[in-house]
Amino acid sequence: MLVDEAYKCIYTLPLNRQTPGRTELTEIATGCACRNLRRTARAVTQLYDDTLRPSGLRITQFTLLVAVALSEPVPITRLADALDLDRTTLARDLRPLTERGLLEITAGEDKRTRMVRLTVQGREAIARAYPLWRQAQARIVQGSEADRWQLVAGGLEEVAALALRS
Repeated sequence: MLVDEAYKCIYTLPLNRQTPGRTELTEIATGCACRNLRRTARAVTQLYDDTLRPSGLRITQFTLLVAVALSEPVPITRLADALDLDRTTLARDLRPLTERGLLEITAGEDKRTRMVRLTVQGREAIARAYPLWRQAQARIVQGSEADRWQLVAGGLEEVAALALRS
């Protein structure tokens, strides 16, 4: 017997797990929280993107410009935290806005910090997009029953908190 053969270990998992049946698959297809939230998010995003199209902004870009406007000048790290984005994703999202001249990124006081500011063009972009955003927002909020949007928004915050809980 060779040494290699003496130390060979083979491990197999028992394959006695039962494949989910039609009832379980239907439960997943209709009741999965993640699937339903993603489907809703895609539909709402499409509405806002379609409505904002004349402004040249997508809803993700508009809300990013608004977040900068509320806190400027803002360090990239603090902006990422406020938007619940990792720094790499935020950097990717900032790039087209800086290339279009809507934002500027400069070194902070300690040179390790990068600060984000709106430009005049960025303020003008928000001004162009705001009335369009109000149209999309009204369609969602006013299209719901009275006071229902507040309940939905609160429920979404609760779901986000549950998902982020470690």
